[in-house]
Amino acid sequence: MWGNSATQSRDLRTGTPVWLPEGARGGLGAAPHESLVADVAIIGGGISGALLADAALAAGRSVVVLDRRGFALGSTAASTALLQFELDTPLTHLTARIGKDRAARAWWRSAAAVDALRGRIADLGLRCGFRDRHTAYLPGDVLDVAGLRREAEARARIGLRSQYLNAEELRGLAGIDRPGAVWSGGAAEADPVKLTRGLWRSAAERGARLFAPADVQDIVATRQGVTLALPGGIEVKAKHVALATGYELAKMLKPRGYKVVSTWAMATWPQRRQLWPSRCLIWEAADPYLYLRTTLDHRIVIGGEDEDVADAKTRDGLIPRKIETLRRKLARLLPEADDRVDFAWTGCFGASATGLPAIGPVPGAERCFAVLGYGGNGITFSVIAAQMFQRWLLGLDDPDRDVFSLG
Repeated sequence: MWGNSATQSRDLRTGTPVWLPEGARGGLGAAPHESLVADVAIIGGGISGALLADAALAAGRSVVVLDRRGFALGSTAASTALLQFELDTPLTHLTARIGKDRAARAWWRSAAAVDALRGRIADLGLRCGFRDRHTAYLPGDVLDVAGLRREAEARARIGLRSQYLNAEELRGLAGIDRPGAVWSGGAAEADPVKLTRGLWRSAAERGARLFAPADVQDIVATRQGVTLALPGGIEVKAKHVALATGYELAKMLKPRGYKVVSTWAMATWPQRRQLWPSRCLIWEAADPYLYLRTTLDHRIVIGGEDEDVADAKTRDGLIPRKIETLRRKLARLLPEADDRVDFAWTGCFGASATGLPAIGPVPGAERCFAVLGYGGNGITFSVIAAQMFQRWLLGLDDPDRDVFSLG
């Protein structure tokens, strides 16, 4: 649904994410009352917009940010924030699709992004529950045990921190009874709402001007700059604009191979004694896939069951069945765990043929930059987008532009 907006309007999520136990919280930004001028205008108040704003400020640019709901209240709040370098598409499969060089660069860039986020959180002193974690990648219908062995070898050959674990090693580290897994270092976890709000507070302290609710009605891009039209005759004029609107696409974007699907998640009651020894991130090489992590207050967050459903009413109607499926899968995987549901939610999710995002200048609008974070590595991809955006603002080429290009 478009209405009078320059970006599509969607019901992005339903239910109560574990990161928003008291519902929506305000306190960041206010509605704009006059026209504005800035070097950079960013549309979108989620994690992508926050990281882009941080990058633009670091490049010495003045920043105005507009969001139609409120900061960190859209898709970001529905994230389960498994900060892993491992892409949805296995390295062995991605190599077959886009070639050895580009696949290796995509995986390496993702690994570097987790390191970059770790450093930025430390630099800014953000308190967001960030913890380093390993990951255990379990066999499924996408990769069986033999496939996992080949995947671990392929990763190790390009220098990634992955190895194959046998059943006994896996039980010792994760308490899981499966025939094997790919074990990787270099991942992490965080509270996505605290992370995003921390980034926005830091941006505001450094001069970024935050506005919400502020629904952009039109985007007019020329060679000299970009003008954003808001209700009431208010305009924002900027040298550059970044579209960080997530699954609510701007009218000027017509990406190929993109679709919106739905995903579901739940969080258990706190249970310190039933958690696995390493608290590693756990996910399956399966379709639909399953993934698990823990929280600082000793809950298990489990999600997945993605389905090709874009309609919010249909998505929401599936909540009871999907949450029950997730609960049963948790009980089978970790029989000793308390599988009682304390939080449950569902939301939109972007998918692409390769599992890679689309990031870069908008074709035909040279002063507009877009971030389309397909796949399950949303926050990791947002870090890559911020790096690419900063280089674009500075007139520098990015070595992986061809891997993530909008074209």
